[in-house]
Amino acid sequence: MRKNTSSIISELRDRLGDLVEFDKPMAPLTSFGTGGPARCFVSAGSADQLGQAIHAARDLALEFVVIGGGSNLLISDNGYDGLVVRVEVKGFRVEGNSNIIAGAGEDLSALVSFASKHALSGVEFAAGIWGTVGGAIYGNAGAYGGQIGNLVEWVELVTRDGQSRREEADYCCFGYRDSYLKRSHEVIVEACLALRPGDESQIRAKVDEILAVREAKFPPSGTAGCFFKNIPDPSQEHGKLPAGRLLEEAGAKDLAVGGARVFDGHANIIVNTGGATSKEIRALADKMKEKVFNRFGISLEEEVVQIGRFD
Repeated sequence: MRKNTSSIISELRDRLGDLVEFDKPMAPLTSFGTGGPARCFVSAGSADQLGQAIHAARDLALEFVVIGGGSNLLISDNGYDGLVVRVEVKGFRVEGNSNIIAGAGEDLSALVSFASKHALSGVEFAAGIWGTVGGAIYGNAGAYGGQIGNLVEWVELVTRDGQSRREEADYCCFGYRDSYLKRSHEVIVEACLALRPGDESQIRAKVDEILAVREAKFPPSGTAGCFFKNIPDPSQEHGKLPAGRLLEEAGAKDLAVGGARVFDGHANIIVNTGGATSKEIRALADKMKEKVFNRFGISLEEEVVQIGRFD
């Protein structure tokens, strides 16, 4: 039988001490800036802390989710009635001639800067992508024909029973904005990325070029980036039919719900213009999907992850 709230809170406090927080505001931890509090919250700075939190949640039959930088999340206005574990494992180091070992809690922007500083090429495509290294690998983030799964050599994981182990890249079964980790629900602690030696000035020039393009296309804040996945299509550039093109042709740029609006510069981006709720963002996303389905008969699939109840 499920334990009552006071009992769970008491036991979590006994097991995790100061590591656990309660009624943690989540809106400041997301790029949308919306959503209610997490009943329980842990910021895990190591594999041991991550394992402790997951193990405690399992023992107490407490639902839990793991998040990274919050850049690809839509959290319910009601919050989350379980444990949210935020991965904060930090650090970079170069291994061998061209491999980078990266903590899962590091920002992608920091990874790009670290690689540039050490004249290592291959991750330039990630310039300007919001989020963490762990979150990027979990969702196989990419842009401009590159994707991070192609760089992974191995990942250090914490399993759903709180144990640690290392797996080679093949274990992750990377696909378009997808990996097996989405189904195994294992958590990345750190990863080895295989880059290649390059010229620092050329790498920095490429990074600057990509950042300029992204800054012109994306709003600076209040968004989770592209809300929907592109559609696999070998006939298209990079093998994907842009969801943004379908949305624009379907007339989605005119849509708004409350404080949530479709971005003028990119039809696949929802912006919190100020005071939007998660419910309004979700309602706007549904209208966008409906527009595309009615025009093209295509059901768009969300890239943004939802946490909590959306009635």
